[in-house]
Formats: sequence, structure tokens, C-alpha cells
Amino acid sequence: MYATTWPATRAKKASPTDVRVDGEPLDHPEGLLLLMHKPVGLVCSHDEREGPNVYSLLPERWRQRNPQITSVGRLDKDTSGLLLLTDQTALVHKLTSPKHKVPKTYLATVDRALSPALVPLFASGTLLLSEEKDPCLPAELRILNPTTAELVLTEGRYHQVRRMFASQGSEVLTLHRSHFGELDLGTLAAGQWRELEPDYFDKA
Repeated sequence: MYATTWPATRAKKASPTDVRVDGEPLDHPEGLLLLMHKPVGLVCSHDEREGPNVYSLLPERWRQRNPQITSVGRLDKDTSGLLLLTDQTALVHKLTSPKHKVPKTYLATVDRALSPALVPLFASGTLLLSEEKDPCLPAELRILNPTTAELVLTEGRYHQVRRMFASQGSEVLTLHRSHFGELDLGTLAAGQWRELEPDYFDKA
């Protein structure tokens, strides 16, 4: 009976930057991270039944990526401003985790004069929204004129800004997110986007 030995082989992992498909390099092998100026009228959903979405603004090849590109949190259809998009699932979980309190700045216009009493109320950490068990975390409100205010939140509950003002009798007429942490829109026009380094938040 003969024993046969085969030469040992060692699998080598190729660098993604060295891989070619039909002679072309891979498209963003380390992942995508995009900063978009979301316009009013688009939803942050892949469900076409909900209407036109923000992903329609991206190149077709990116819409076919796996994992798919998704938004970091959501801005509703009637809200404009800074939206992050990525195909890095772990980053989405990190930035939307309640433990990772990224300050987000919103500019809101409302239908009536804002009371100065809202400033300490929003900052108190005692404001309880309808059908919520826990009060909102302290938020910084700056009243810019009688019907316009800037609000900085460190959480992202469902329609939170609108519900906070509604709890005090004001309807939000327009809502725009200007900052996500230290990021801002710069000169990006509505509907435009720019790329960030995939590891941006590891360096920040």
C-alpha cells in the first residue's frame, strides 16, 4: 500500500487594489461613504412603493453593490440636508447606536412665534414625547428669529424634531439638517453628493 503526499499549498489573499475584472480595477473595494445634500421630496428607503428615493441620485453601478448602500439614519420626505450613505454595515450600526451620541444640527421654521421658555425645556432632559416611555435627551435650542430655530440633538428618534416642537403647540413648516458631527454640506447643492474616505470616522 502506497502513501501519496501532495505538496502543501498556501492560499494567498490578493489585495483588492490589485484585482482586475475585464482589465478594470474594482470599484471602491474598501467600501463607500458618501455625504449627500438630500433634497425635499425623496425618501430614504429602498422600497419603491414609498416613492422616489435618494438612491436614485447615485450611479447605477453603486445601486447594485452588495452589501447595498443604505442611509445612516433617515431624513423624512419633507426634510432636506446632510445625509450619510454607506455600504459599510458595521458603520451604520456604530453611528446609529444610542451609545454613539453624534450631535446633529437642524434648522427649523415653525408656524408661530417661539417662546424663550423652550430653550431650558429642551435642554432639561425631561421632555416626554407622546407614546414614549423615556424623555428626550438634553438638546440645545437656539432661537434665531421669532419663527426660526437651530436645534442640536444627540439622538435620532422617529420624527423627533417635528414631535418636540409639536408637543409645545408648534408645527414645523420646513426642516433642514446642516451638520452631522463636524461634517457640513459646504457648497453642495441639493441632490449632489461627495465621497468621504471609507475610514473617515475611524480617524475622526
